[in-house]
Amino acid sequence: MQTHSSLQSTWLRSYYFTRAAFSVGWIAAAILLAGQPRAVAFLLVIYPLWDALANLLDARVNGGLQANPSQTLNVAVSTVTALAVVIAFGTSTYAVLAVFGAWAILSGLLQLYTGVRRWRTEGAQWVMILSGAQSALAGGFMIGRSLGTAIPTILDIVPYAGFGAFYFLLSSIWLAVAAHRKAHA
Repeated sequence: MQTHSSLQSTWLRSYYFTRAAFSVGWIAAAILLAGQPRAVAFLLVIYPLWDALANLLDARVNGGLQANPSQTLNVAVSTVTALAVVIAFGTSTYAVLAVFGAWAILSGLLQLYTGVRRWRTEGAQWVMILSGAQSALAGGFMIGRSLGTAIPTILDIVPYAGFGAFYFLLSSIWLAVAAHRKAHA
């Protein structure tokens, strides 16, 4: 029979792996469909909506929204971001990139906080903490890029999604190794 801790570790490994797989699929779609405006719009709206859904599911599995305020706020921020992306499309791709940059900063800081909070109970959260910090830095870069002269495209967001995929996959692997070591200790 699995303990709560091992069930939690199993959930987090699956959750992180699923998030990595989604990001890899999103990146492939972004690269393949970069020249198709409707597909790009869909991809840029679905990315923060997926983040909102993923945070909602994870918060519910881990005691509910009230017990996970950083994820609850991340659900709200990501949902508002999807709406802001729709509105920004009416303005310019510069505005879309600025919205993504602001979202990367906010969601990165919230992810960093969630990682720090989870470290106490789950351990092996250093990757998620690093990812949250990197997300905030990437957001600043996107905002800076949105103020430049080069016309932004979805391909400006692909590296951000790529690092996210890498960190989620690394977290999943790290937790799997930790569970294996614990089981054989």
